[in-house]
Amino acid sequence: MRVSGQRMRVRRGGFARLCALFVSTSLLAACASNESPEPASAEKDTATITVLKPASVVSNEKTTSDVLKLPDLLYAGLQALDADRLLTPENNNAFNYFSRALAMDSDNEIAREGIAAIVARYLALAREAIGNGSFESAELMIDRAKLVDETVAEIALVQVELANERESGDLFFTFDGAAVSSESDQAREELTAVARRARECGAFFLITAPNDSTARWMFSVMRDAVEGYRLRGNIELSAQTGVRLRLPETESACGE
Repeated sequence: MRVSGQRMRVRRGGFARLCALFVSTSLLAACASNESPEPASAEKDTATITVLKPASVVSNEKTTSDVLKLPDLLYAGLQALDADRLLTPENNNAFNYFSRALAMDSDNEIAREGIAAIVARYLALAREAIGNGSFESAELMIDRAKLVDETVAEIALVQVELANERESGDLFFTFDGAAVSSESDQAREELTAVARRARECGAFFLITAPNDSTARWMFSVMRDAVEGYRLRGNIELSAQTGVRLRLPETESACGE
């Protein structure tokens, strides 16, 4: 059995750099506006009379002073990006905040990079779904990336990857993550069936799971199910629990 090293995907590689850029920009703005006020002139022997004004009713409605300023929008956008609130919920997502920031300053570097980070995140999710055989989910992620910025060239590349994987003929098996984590009998039976299919087809397997221990348990069940046969494949960490069987190129068919 050959198990290659796991590959951990980086969700948002540029997020830390965006935060650092935001902090440095905010500090510069604060320094520029930090001017010492002129000292008030003192008046001697002046009596101060305080006149109480009638009570007024304060409205709960937002005024123009409550509208988010550019630094607030950028900070909110970075927070939403880190929380994976990319296009939802409405009015409280990264795309909304960065778009409003660009409406104020079309050349703002943080907002532009924030938009690019949203697209990159959707394409990463699309590729992960492709690898798991979740083609409809992958297509949805691609559509969302196009909605944010359809001019990004990498979108077309991911679409080609999706088309190629759909035509690959590989077999995909998804599992109930909770059943696998609890090492249930149902999960054992399903993994046993997948292992026997791999032996029947001479297929190369790819196990995906949220953590290393779960993935290795899945492999141990598959290995025991075909004792004496050398399973070949890899383990990869992913949000979705499943097994992909990549069929040999010379294999014309493998029974369903």
